[in-house]
Amino acid sequence: MPSPASCLRSRSGGAMTRSTITSTENGVTRRVYVKTYGCQMNVYDSMRMADLLAPLGFSKAERPQDADLVILNTCHIREKASEKVYSELGVMRRLKTAKAERGARMIVAVTGCVAQAEGAEIIHRARCVDLVVGPQNYHRLPELVAKALRAGGDGMIETNFPTEPKFDFLPKAVAPEGVTAFLTIQEGCDKFCSFCVVPYTRGAEYSRPAMQILGEARQLVRGGAREITLLGQNVNAYHGEGPDGRVWTLGELIRRLAELPGLARIRYTTSHPRDVDDDLVAAHREVPQLMPFLHLPVQSGSDRVLAIMNRRYTTYEYRRTVERLRSARSDLALSTDLIVGHPGEKDEDFRDTLDLVGEIQFAQAFSFKYSPRPGTPAASAANQVPEQAKSERLAALQTLIVTQQREFNLSCIGRVLPVLFAKAGKHEGQIVGRSPYLQSVHIAAPRYRIGEIAPVRITAASTNSLSGAIAEAFAI
Repeated sequence: MPSPASCLRSRSGGAMTRSTITSTENGVTRRVYVKTYGCQMNVYDSMRMADLLAPLGFSKAERPQDADLVILNTCHIREKASEKVYSELGVMRRLKTAKAERGARMIVAVTGCVAQAEGAEIIHRARCVDLVVGPQNYHRLPELVAKALRAGGDGMIETNFPTEPKFDFLPKAVAPEGVTAFLTIQEGCDKFCSFCVVPYTRGAEYSRPAMQILGEARQLVRGGAREITLLGQNVNAYHGEGPDGRVWTLGELIRRLAELPGLARIRYTTSHPRDVDDDLVAAHREVPQLMPFLHLPVQSGSDRVLAIMNRRYTTYEYRRTVERLRSARSDLALSTDLIVGHPGEKDEDFRDTLDLVGEIQFAQAFSFKYSPRPGTPAASAANQVPEQAKSERLAALQTLIVTQQREFNLSCIGRVLPVLFAKAGKHEGQIVGRSPYLQSVHIAAPRYRIGEIAPVRITAASTNSLSGAIAEAFAI
């Protein structure tokens, strides 16, 4: 894998989330457009990039063609991630050329995990790119953008930065964009699963100090957030320093966050089954703000494949972890990640996966065909599974998953669930909220109720959402 580097090239000139920020310098207004690919941590990183650039006067652009700075914040987890980035860069090249013909300039930056993994290749292939910044160094964006603005097309400059705790250099978070917010507490991974690039693109595990997290959470709540999702590649491996010098676990951090006035809901993702300790299980039992919904990736139901994947747990241990969690919180629902067709997977291994999924009864699941990531052990394994076999297995698995998800949603009909109303719906007079189980819930109600938590009697369910009506007579 390439070494971490942030590269500046100076010359003139995803499920994706868009975030945008205007800059005034010498009377010139500048705007930035951020396109976010992939995971929730990338969404958080994009928001922090906006925070970083705001002091330079950058404000939002709703379209890339209206921006002076375009940032593609990339993800390297999903299949053909880099191809999508290069395709988007082709669009940026045309926009940049059109602006140059009008005497204007556009800076193009590639950030995130594809930037980390393929920085040199991006510089070689995509001549429209001015900045390539890995996820460990995006706190350097202001100085890199300033250099790009000053350079005016005088060749290429590459800047290598040392690895450092970037969170120490980030400004205070601005107000959240809604009543829910993401908060990264842990980054990186030490597990080295055979199929995964995260240890190479995000680096070793790092946990933010507890007081830094509590301060950011406090500011998010003051800004209107009622629900905070704690993020990390292995979020339950959190081991940040507390104010007393002790190491805090995730369970202890959750308890302290629950003391913040106005914070009604806490979630966390993504967890590793090996890191579910007794303190975290107890937090599920003792902290009412901690939602009864947990994403716990299992990846495979075969012990043989789990060993090949270097997951470092067995299906027995995974089942015991689920039992401990459900004993602590009887209404707990689970989601998971599953990979089919990992090198070496046989038909009997896949049947074991179907058996495990049928036994656990996941409320949601994300399933994928294995696709090789350059530099990972599985990518060079000799016993690759044929594409047709992977497709057939994925189809069978997803049929089972969809059935379970629909059944879980149907089981909610007639229940009264507390729903946090988060945004306006697609239809006039409709708003959409989140149930404790992260389901979308549609109801007919005025927009002023957005931000409230109210009891909703569920009257209908589909595979992907619920609908109902406010049941004011019920207490939450």
